[in-house]
Amino acid sequence: MIDFNRRRMLLWAATAAALPGLCAVSPARAEDTVKIGLILPMTGGQASTGKQIDNAIKLYMQQKGDTVAGRKIEIILKDDAAVPDNTKRLAQELIVNDKVNFIAGFGVTPAALAAAPLATQAKIPEIVMAAGTSIITERSPYIVRTSFTLAQSSTIIGDWAAKNGIKKVATLTSDYAPGNDALNFFKQHFTAGGGEIVEEVKVPLANPDFAPFLQRMKDSKPDAMFVFVPAGQGGNFMKQYAERGLDKSGIKVIGPGDVMDDDLLNNMGDAALGVVTAHLYSAAHPSQMNKDFVAAYKKAFSNRPGFMAVSGYDGIHLIYEALKKTGGDTNGDKLVDAMKGMKWESPRGPISIDPETRDIVQNIYIRKLEKVDGELYNVEFETFEAVKDPGKTKK
Repeated sequence: MIDFNRRRMLLWAATAAALPGLCAVSPARAEDTVKIGLILPMTGGQASTGKQIDNAIKLYMQQKGDTVAGRKIEIILKDDAAVPDNTKRLAQELIVNDKVNFIAGFGVTPAALAAAPLATQAKIPEIVMAAGTSIITERSPYIVRTSFTLAQSSTIIGDWAAKNGIKKVATLTSDYAPGNDALNFFKQHFTAGGGEIVEEVKVPLANPDFAPFLQRMKDSKPDAMFVFVPAGQGGNFMKQYAERGLDKSGIKVIGPGDVMDDDLLNNMGDAALGVVTAHLYSAAHPSQMNKDFVAAYKKAFSNRPGFMAVSGYDGIHLIYEALKKTGGDTNGDKLVDAMKGMKWESPRGPISIDPETRDIVQNIYIRKLEKVDGELYNVEFETFEAVKDPGKTKK
């Protein structure tokens, strides 16, 4: 038996010597891979957010390849259904078991906040591609955001409404942190401009029935309704808005652009015509880069990209460019440092990462919903350039 084992060991050694790369192949490949744990709501009420971001990342990698700075990029997608307990568990599994170098995605604020302590503890970047509450980047020095904050658009639509003949507004907002941000920043700016809030209602985040709240809006006889619901819920809101006859009542709809998400517009019908919103992106943005992006996205997924898609597209771009700057080094501190102050041209327009807050700086556009070539589009008519997050600059 000893002789047999000895002969087997000698044979293995001779084979290894003859093929010196054999034993190193697996570990080398593992070390060369950069793993990105992508946590998104692929099911549930926020599923359209997850699908848009996932699609956009796939598109970017098809266009740019799956290797950066000599290292292969691997995406590990997990569905948290926008439930923060799921997010936390999945982030922990990705960090501990899968040894990811980034966590990314985060469809809603509670999800992004649930993962923040884990990113800090593991010292890996958390790239927020959707959630929009101002406080998020303050919860970990490793959080960098490529989406937006509600304050960026809500302050601007508040100023615009006050300057454009809207005197009385009723507000309808989803009852969670981004809804509160949208409401508070809008109110602050609209009332400072001389406007009055005549009714204020908050609706549940999960599976809201807007009908009873819309009746309260109608009864308060405002000039306009300020509406914030998260991406994916705008279609249901506009359907009930039309069913209640508000489109014929002369009450305008205004708000941040989440309610007029591009991928849902064509199902909203003419009741949505004339809605004015302030937002970071429209599929009708006239740049050549955006025209190419929209065409490529439509070809790949048979649907129009919305603002969540562009946030995901820019999120993976940020990761690629940071890896280029570090030469493929995945040290979390080096990657975050590489991201600070980064500037590039996006399908949405010029954007950058604020080096102090690690939050996005971007143009905000005032848009009006119009019919173009038989389809509904948010047509931009005014631009506010390089808007930082007012939620931080005023603190």
